[in-house]
Amino acid sequence: MHHNIVYFIQGGIDRLIELNQLFKRVFTKELENSDKTVYDLFQWQTVDVVLKNYKTGEIIYEMKDLEFPENYSQNACNIIATKYFRRKGIPNQLGYENSMRQVADRMVGFWTDALREEGIIDSAEEWQIFYDELVYALLMQMWAPNSPQWFNTGLNRNYQISGSKDDLYYYDEKTGMVVESEDRYTRTQASACFILSIQDKLLGEHSISDHYVSETKLFKGGSGVGTNFSNLRAANEGLTSGGQSSGMMSFLQGLDRNAGAIKSGGTTRRAAKMVIVDIDHPEIENFIDWKVKEEHKVRALGKMGYDLSMDGEAYQTVSGQNSNNSVRLNAEFMKAVLNLRNEPDHKIKLTGRIDNCVDREVSVQELWDRLNKATWECADPGIQFDDRFNAWHTCPGGENGHIEEKANRINATNPCSEYAFLDDTSCNLASINVFRFYNAEDSSFETEHYMHLVGLIQCALEASIYHGQFPTADVARKTYLFRTTGLGVANTASLLLALGYPYDSPESRTLIAAIAGLMTGTSYYVSGLMAGKVGAFPSYKINEPYMQRVIRNHSRIAGARKDDYEELHYEPLKINHQLLQKMGFKEIGTQLKNSWKLAEEAGEAYGYRNAQVSVVAPTGTISFAMDCGSTSIEPFYNHVVFKKLIGGGSMEIVNPVMETALHNLGYNDPEIRDILTYLLEKDDRGYFIHEGVNGAPHIKAEHLPVFDTANTISPMGHVLMVSAITPMISGSVSKTVNLPHDATVKDVQDIHLLAYRTGTKAIAVYRDACKASQPLSSGMDDYQEKSLDDYTYAELLALVKEGSSKALNRVRPEGMRLSRTHAAKIGDIELYITIGFYEDGGIAEIFVSTDKEGTVVKGLLASLSKSISNMLQYHIPPDQISKMLRGQKYEPSGFVSRHPYIKFASSISDLISKVIDIEHGDFSNCQVKPKNFTVMNKTNLVNSVIQDESPAAVHIKDIQGEVLYGETCSHCGSDRMMRNGTCKICLDCGTTTGCS
Repeated sequence: MHHNIVYFIQGGIDRLIELNQLFKRVFTKELENSDKTVYDLFQWQTVDVVLKNYKTGEIIYEMKDLEFPENYSQNACNIIATKYFRRKGIPNQLGYENSMRQVADRMVGFWTDALREEGIIDSAEEWQIFYDELVYALLMQMWAPNSPQWFNTGLNRNYQISGSKDDLYYYDEKTGMVVESEDRYTRTQASACFILSIQDKLLGEHSISDHYVSETKLFKGGSGVGTNFSNLRAANEGLTSGGQSSGMMSFLQGLDRNAGAIKSGGTTRRAAKMVIVDIDHPEIENFIDWKVKEEHKVRALGKMGYDLSMDGEAYQTVSGQNSNNSVRLNAEFMKAVLNLRNEPDHKIKLTGRIDNCVDREVSVQELWDRLNKATWECADPGIQFDDRFNAWHTCPGGENGHIEEKANRINATNPCSEYAFLDDTSCNLASINVFRFYNAEDSSFETEHYMHLVGLIQCALEASIYHGQFPTADVARKTYLFRTTGLGVANTASLLLALGYPYDSPESRTLIAAIAGLMTGTSYYVSGLMAGKVGAFPSYKINEPYMQRVIRNHSRIAGARKDDYEELHYEPLKINHQLLQKMGFKEIGTQLKNSWKLAEEAGEAYGYRNAQVSVVAPTGTISFAMDCGSTSIEPFYNHVVFKKLIGGGSMEIVNPVMETALHNLGYNDPEIRDILTYLLEKDDRGYFIHEGVNGAPHIKAEHLPVFDTANTISPMGHVLMVSAITPMISGSVSKTVNLPHDATVKDVQDIHLLAYRTGTKAIAVYRDACKASQPLSSGMDDYQEKSLDDYTYAELLALVKEGSSKALNRVRPEGMRLSRTHAAKIGDIELYITIGFYEDGGIAEIFVSTDKEGTVVKGLLASLSKSISNMLQYHIPPDQISKMLRGQKYEPSGFVSRHPYIKFASSISDLISKVIDIEHGDFSNCQVKPKNFTVMNKTNLVNSVIQDESPAAVHIKDIQGEVLYGETCSHCGSDRMMRNGTCKICLDCGTTTGCS
């Protein structure tokens, strides 16, 4: 135990330690009585960063001689440089930031200055210690703040960059008023998450028209916003003018278009938006079915030949594509759902907002079935449980003390569902890379270091509120009044794998919940100490009894109290201390209990500086910046990862934590080498053969669950992880439960019911291939940094000459062989594409002919056919040839007739690529998906590919995770978009559709 942080485990109100005890050197002891700076504790490397658009090859970003700590991967350098380095206005010879030192100094220096001004830091010595400790932790990738901090914080402090006013506001304590900021960067807009209110009026503050402006300002800044729209009257409710309202849905569609316009207007990432509607709204059925109906339209447009990708014309034509949708289910509705077996005919009343002429009763069973079926069909809407959120609400008195007012309830969340609090508030987030606290020598967790960092970060988040600014006056006022922060965890899967615990196990759930609880308990303790120094959040006294009740309930979950829950009408999952001790983590359990005892005592003595302190966000881009193997609390998607190489390119390697896990499970070095080699084995087409360790040499059956990935973990295992963590944090958990394509509506229903019964606040479900843009993702093609279309003709010849002896031997098909001809007409040209097969079913040759006798086109097609056939016979994989041809644009192009599955092509080359794909059983680029189709397999047998009516395709089984086919990154054009929590992230450049 480290003697200088024992204050965290001392109990008793008389033993509460002053806040300045936090400002001690733990990470930077080497700097005591030294002339070194914190930056001297690191070895530095010089790297070049080049980011290209994967579609066009255009260089988006290129920087030479950038400086990073030596332990940073090339991928982390790429992400940080392209996303977070300031590119304009830097007063150096380059005009842009070129070192991680600069970024660390401007952010941490800003927070440290703000804490000194606020009165939390007293002396120059404390200033220096806090600065050094937090810089060290940041550079060591122990933690990272959310993206707006990297974008905005410290630019004026370090570079005198001011920017325009930009309609930002802050609360001036001296005048007791909200005032407009003089510029954009003297203060910081550090919040990623916002919840806005909306009132049922067309004009004025918080009106429908005002909401357009507020959302636009937030989207422009890269932040996300959530709103509960249930205040808006339904269609046909009366208007004061004597007419009838067009209804809530009409305005939701308009706001959706606005979000889409901002996304396509050139911002760094798409608009992040959450739309929530209460279950008792008269238009709830239309809201539930909104995206279902739009998805049907997309499929119909696809059959007419329109592009089905997420950026294609089909999706651009329909509405509802720019938000996450959720239905808010109240306690009355859920009680009726749980009792449907006894009362199958139970009804609830849908009530007009101002006019009872639209009131009506509807069947609970019908609404519940409709909701589950919609989620099954298109993944929207998600579900939020109103009573679970409000049972843990620290401030139901709001700013006026009236707990009966709906405005003082938790009505909404941010777009990813992790921040849940009062309307018109914001939260700035940060996440801790928990794997950095894994001690490989004895497989322990460095609890004291972890707690020390938690305290430091909470001070930094508080500093971002003190010297922050906000997009609306109300958000500025209420953020000042409540001061919510959102610290979370990341890379939990790496910790669990290293320790040898299956993700879906009581051990994993207990450990991660305990670590999350230790974070929250320590955060509230430090928040209490800050309150002792500079005062509790201004609205604390009004909410004191409610907040202390919530803290006590948290304390009971953590095991620090043994008495009964207060006003908690369900049984949450508690920390299993016996299991923790059995696992060898007794110290975590001891510190967990003591942190909550101290949190209670600090609150009783001083109150709290912050109304909330923790969330579990998706941690998209910042996970890459920390070199995390996994995001947030998500499991691994695969154990083979792509490592970016210095100078460009990439290589596949096995997840480095795998070796640690295998060693800890008792495998020797030769056995480990065999297992890792097994994971990297490929077939002659270049595809990975194995989906995981199942079947690997030496692997024991009892160890197989340790290596389960997101696609093999039971859906219920995902839910239970969320349920275990939820009562140990202030906010909520951003998590999507992935289901296979053949999952049923009942499977969705069972997930929803389990989530509610076990205390989850919000849950989202995604069934594979439920979107028209995404074929079945049972696997994905092997990703190559450089595909065939990147090579010159000379380089292709060199590849053939320098290839293996097998590649040097051209294999011609036999004199008699099977073939299939595809007829299609594009423009005014009739085409006949004949595919010839080897005896084993592989594609051997392609002949493309036309009815245009004696034309230049016919001659060019003959040359193209010969070139492709030669490439095939020299063993260049058909999928690579297809990729080379795919998407090429020239005339003739457009609608395709005569072919049963292809209805659109951008050129003859694009049409040929689709035919090649079809002969592999891949219909992902076709507009019509067959119910069955025969392909030739490698044993010369006809293999029937059966498909349902959904636009899904069969893919190579080479799992890299739940990659979203048909969806490309708006920033770099990569097609490696992956679901991450309730958001999406690009695996190549780190762009996220979320708000963290």
